Amino acid sequence: MKLKGIHHIAIIAADYQASKQFYTELLGFEIVQEVYREARDSYKLDLALDGLYQIELFSFPDFRPRASWPEAAGLRHLAFAVDDVEAWISYLRSKQVKVQDVRIDEYSGKKFTFFEDPSGQPLELYER
Repeated sequence: MKLKGIHHIAIIAADYQASKQFYTELLGFEIVQEVYREARDSYKLDLALDGLYQIELFSFPDFRPRASWPEAAGLRHLAFAVDDVEAWISYLRSKQVKVQDVRIDEYSGKKFTFFEDPSGQPLELYER
C-alpha cells in the first residue's frame, strides 16, 4: 500500500465570508465548487491552486474555537510554497494582514514567515 499524496485540507471558518474572501481574493485560490448543505446549515467551498484541488473551507454554526496558537493538538499550521517570502510579506501587509518578520530555517537555510487567516488558523509561507 502506498499513499498517492495529500488530497485536500479541511478548514472550518469562524467567519465564512471573510475566510472565503481571504483565500480567494488575497491568496489567489480558485473556487471549484460552493455548496450549501441545508441539513447541516453549512457551506462547503472547494478551492484549487493552479487547478489542483487543495482546500475545503467550511462554515458551521456550532464550531469550537482553536485551543491555542500554534501548539494546539492537531494541525499546527498550513504552509504554502512561494518563490519570494519577502515580496509576499510586503503584499500581505499592504492588505492589512499581520505577518511576522522573515525567519531563516536553521536546517535548510530557507526563508519563511507566519501569519493567520481570519479564523486564526496559523499559516506559513516557505520559500522554495
